[in-house]
Amino acid sequence: MSVKLNVLLTALLVGCALSVVNARYQARHLLIELERLQQHARQLDIDWDQLQLDQSRLAKNERIEQIARSQLEMAPLSPARTQYLTEGAP
Repeated sequence: MSVKLNVLLTALLVGCALSVVNARYQARHLLIELERLQQHARQLDIDWDQLQLDQSRLAKNERIEQIARSQLEMAPLSPARTQYLTEGAP
């Protein structure tokens, strides 16, 4: 009976050892995946910041006015060009 018990305990010990090795392997694999995803998240944050910077630069009034003048050939309003409508005028 002692030999059977030793064989059973040895098999149980080997099973536990394999389970520990597998758990450590999975933990390392998950840690590597976590680091990869964190790096990707950091890159997305950098891209988002860059897009916000580009948006604020493109939305500046000076740039919009320059495009309106050059590409759309618009001119600012002046009192000489303003037409006023009065109520009851024919």
